[in-house]
This record gives sequence, structure tokens and C-alpha cells, in this order.
Amino acid sequence: MTEISPTMVVILMFGALILVMLSGYPLFIALTAIGVVFGLLFVGTPIFTMVRMRVLDILINYTFLAVPLFVFMGSMLEKTGAANKLYDGLNMWLGNIKGGLGIVTLLMGVILAACVGVVAASITMIALIAIPEMLKRGYNRDLVCGVTCAGGTLGILIPPSIMLVLYGPMAQISSGQLLIGAVGPGLLLGALYIVYTAIRCYLDPKMAPPMPPEERAAIPLKKKVSALMLGTVPPLFMILAVLGSIFFGIATPTEAAAVGCVAAMVLAVITRRLSWQALSDSATTTIRVSAMALAIGMGAFTFTGVFLKLGGGDAVAGLILSAPGGKWGIFLLIQFIVFILGFFIDWLGILFIIVPLITPIGVALGFDPLWWSIMVCVNLQMAFMTPPFATSIFYLKGLVLPEWGIDINHIIRGCIPYVALIMVGIGLCVAFPQIILWLPHLMIKM
Repeated sequence: MTEISPTMVVILMFGALILVMLSGYPLFIALTAIGVVFGLLFVGTPIFTMVRMRVLDILINYTFLAVPLFVFMGSMLEKTGAANKLYDGLNMWLGNIKGGLGIVTLLMGVILAACVGVVAASITMIALIAIPEMLKRGYNRDLVCGVTCAGGTLGILIPPSIMLVLYGPMAQISSGQLLIGAVGPGLLLGALYIVYTAIRCYLDPKMAPPMPPEERAAIPLKKKVSALMLGTVPPLFMILAVLGSIFFGIATPTEAAAVGCVAAMVLAVITRRLSWQALSDSATTTIRVSAMALAIGMGAFTFTGVFLKLGGGDAVAGLILSAPGGKWGIFLLIQFIVFILGFFIDWLGILFIIVPLITPIGVALGFDPLWWSIMVCVNLQMAFMTPPFATSIFYLKGLVLPEWGIDINHIIRGCIPYVALIMVGIGLCVAFPQIILWLPHLMIKM
């Protein structure tokens, strides 16, 4: 069997990964092919046993069952029309201020994120409901695209989030604590987005004209209160059903996901939106998203398994641990690596590749494992809005109608300020770690 140094493992395997991906092959094919080829060359036929065992770990992992359940829950919620009522209720109260519809869109993104857990569903609901209204009011197209992408992307951070569910088993951290720990930074980012949007629109009113006074006066207070209640009660019901059951220790994340599925179907019955077509569409979406996650996971587990077997993990750890600046210099280097990877690799690929490599480093440096993990997840928010591999940007581009007059440049320019705000959020979580740790610690005490 051929011998190879750990340093060459890092250079050759990651070099091959970049080359294959630039050739246009899907990520899961690139990961699987490179893992198998290097495994056969430097490990031999036992590679197939190792791959089989690592894939089996995914298939039988109880926590991973929450992924299809959360996806189905979010898809069913999309069918209920709850997003329309939520937007209308918030709009009646906030549409009269400068940038009001932008703030409503971001608030809607925060609330839907706590019900959905999938970026595609969040951005779809927000874009189809909010963008026509903002454009009708004469909103700046860059701002329209920015608030839509930023608000929708919160769906992968604020729980229930499939990213956090997948992260937990790989880092050997409680997925329940990860889900609760993400509440603080998720709300922080939402608040930063809203404050920035409000200030920007106040300074430049032409970007986001408010609701005309005569239209505002035509809405009676009773109607505004009723619309707000109808819009917010169903999402709050979903949030309590899922996050409440996890926080109070009533259910595991997987059980809470099942509870969420039932709650979403109950809402569909109440709103008279439950049909065979809705069930079929939700099931199809669930199968497609879950199969994609499973395929990338199996490919990444093959890649990282061979990589670690050949000593690549030790080489990476040694390189990173030798970085200047002590533990914080190493932390910044890892954050920078995750940020750069977000330009070129899907978040799922980053998660499956990077978590097994950096988790031991965080432990060795003495960082709280929960805080360390959430910081990586907050960083990955930027991967959704940084081209060329920007999932949120492509989701929105695929939804844009010709009459909206929105092109890819509007979307990219609109996302840039919100990517900068994520960096601000990371800095605040470093300065005030209790933003992440307070709720999980309270959860443990209970």
C-alpha cells in the first residue's frame, strides 16, 4: 500500500475537491469519488467497510430523523397561508413608518424562521408576499432584495433549524441545547437587520416611502388588532409546540419535530388548506431536501473518513494551532476559513467537512463547545449571501418575476450590508458569550 504524508493528504484531497467542483460535478459526487479513490490508493479495500459503517451511522442516527420532519413541517406551514395573514397583520401596524414594509418583512422572516427551519421555504413565502407590496410602494430594489434574503436566511439559524440538528451529532453536542442556544444570536441578527433598515430609511426616505396617511386612517383600530391576532397566533402556536417542548424538556428535538408536523397539519385543517395536493407537495419537498442532505452527508463522511484516516486531520490541526495570536488568533483563522469556504461550497458540504476537523480544536483551546459550535453556525449565515455559491441569492433569483424589474445585481448589492451586519453579530457574540449560553444554561437548570 502506498504511503503518503499528512501534509500531502491535505494538499491533494482538497486540491482534487476544488478541481472536481470547478468541473461542474455536484458536491456529493465530488466528495464520494475523491474519498473512494484516495481510500483505495492509500487504505485499500477496507475503505468500503469504513464507508459502509459511516453511512450506517447517518441512517440509524435518531437525531437525524428530525431533518425530514422539520422539512415537512415547514412545507405544510407554507400551504396554510399563515404567512399572508402574518404579513397583513404586521403591515397594518408598521406600514405607516419610513421603511415600515422592510421592517415588516424582516419581522416576518424572524417569526417564520422559528416555524420553518428551511431557507427555501422562508424565502419563498417572504418573496411572493412582501416583494410585490414593497415595489408597489416604490421601495428601492436593492433594499427589497436585501431584506428578503436576510430575513429568509434566518430560517437556517433560528430554531427549528436543520443545520443545528445535523451539527449536533457530528460535534457530539446535544441538538436540543444547540437549538435553544441559537435563539439569542438569531434574534440579535434580526434586531441588527431591523435597526439598520430603520436608520437607513429614516436617513433616505425615498428608499422606502411610508403608507399614505389617508390609507392609514381608513384602517380602524379593531381591524388592526384582529389582523394582528389572526396573523401572529398560528406562528406562536407552532413556536410553542416545537421550541417550548424542547426548552422545558418535554420532548427531544426529533419528538418536537414530530409535534411540529402535527401542529402544522392541525393549522392546515383549521385554515381549510389541508388537501391531498398539499400533502403530496409537502412529501415531495421533504423527500427531495432530505435526500440531498443524506447524499451530501454520505459523500462528506466518506471524504472526511479517509482524510482523517490518512492523518489529514492532524495536519490541519497542527497548521491551525500554530497560527499567531493565541487561542483568539486561531478562532479568527477558523472563522475566516469558514467564511471563505462559504463562497465556494454549499453550507451542507461545509458542515460535514469542517465540523469533524474543527470541533477537537475548539475543545483543545478550552472554548465552550456549545458557544464554539453556534459561532460557526452564525458564520454560515454569510455563506447563503456571498456569491458565487450563494443559496439565498439563487433562491430569490429563481422566484423573481419579469415585471418586478429585479436582476442579480440588485440582489447582490442588497445583501452586502446584511453580510456586514452578520460580522457585527459575530463580534457581539464574542464580546458577550451569554447571548448564546444564557438560555441553554437556564434550560439545564430547569
